[in-house]
Amino acid sequence: MPAEPTPELLPQAASWLRRRSWSAADRPVDTLLAAKERTGRTISVVLPALDEEATVGDIVRTVRRELMERLPLVDELVVVDSGSTDATAAVAAEAGARVEHRDAILPRLPAAPGKGEVLWRSLLVTRGDIVCFVDADLRAFDPAFVSGIVGPLLTDESIQLVKAMYDRPLEVALSGSAAGDRAAVLPAGGGRVTELVARPLLNLHWPELAGFVQPLGGEYAARRSLLERLPFPTGYGVELGLLVDALELVGLDALAQVDVGVRHHRHQDGQALGRMAATIYRTALERLDRAHRLKASADLVRPELTQFARDPETRAFLAHTHPVTALERPPMHTIPEYATRH
Repeated sequence: MPAEPTPELLPQAASWLRRRSWSAADRPVDTLLAAKERTGRTISVVLPALDEEATVGDIVRTVRRELMERLPLVDELVVVDSGSTDATAAVAAEAGARVEHRDAILPRLPAAPGKGEVLWRSLLVTRGDIVCFVDADLRAFDPAFVSGIVGPLLTDESIQLVKAMYDRPLEVALSGSAAGDRAAVLPAGGGRVTELVARPLLNLHWPELAGFVQPLGGEYAARRSLLERLPFPTGYGVELGLLVDALELVGLDALAQVDVGVRHHRHQDGQALGRMAATIYRTALERLDRAHRLKASADLVRPELTQFARDPETRAFLAHTHPVTALERPPMHTIPEYATRH
């Protein structure tokens, strides 16, 4: 039998992929500095952090040394601590970041758990025209994770949001008498939730976004004027939610991606990934429902995820049920405290 033809990207997505995908090297630093001086745009870098004392200091020192002292590209470097029990805040401050504590930002509104909550609140304690988010668990941090993704925003007024794209190697521990205590590296093994959940959802329901290499990546930059108009899912669904909502608000051509190399970071266990996947799936369902594209009845959606773990003593499988949250914060420009600051 003849092989089935290979499906192609939606023409709109294929065209976008050619025109709105770049490498960090495409915009040399002199070009960025000249554009920053010409436009007067200011840049804030935000690191959401929870128990990241092992990595946050190196990231802060690199950004400060390379992009604030050696090159005057970044104007503000803020670590927002979301309740760390380790020395994350102290390490970040010593390395040169301004540290803000999640619960002290907008104290009249009790904080919800989750990364999206921290990103949303960070808009209240930063001033930059361009806000660049960077996860605090990165290892071997390269300043191109910042300079690369702010580049299109400095040089092209039509661009509103830029995601980083990169390889995500997965380190798998090896044990046993033959292997010893070593780690095997799968060059493209990371991003399991992206490949199993987010990419299928985007390809099926928002095929215009199928060209994004790392739709769930935590490194992205956007104009404040866009971020303040977007709702923020408080949990793991924040990256998918912002991407889909930005598409609806400003259109595909206002979005872009930049290749910054390789991303090394801590990987979560399978059950944590399951909770992440469920939250992302529910975030997608909320948006489909909002657009009247969800055909299932409301009572068919049960916002809970049950997982199983073996009890180390009884060896029985125990069920643990977790809520799949859908709390979202409103666009920041609707918050009175934000209006008084900006």
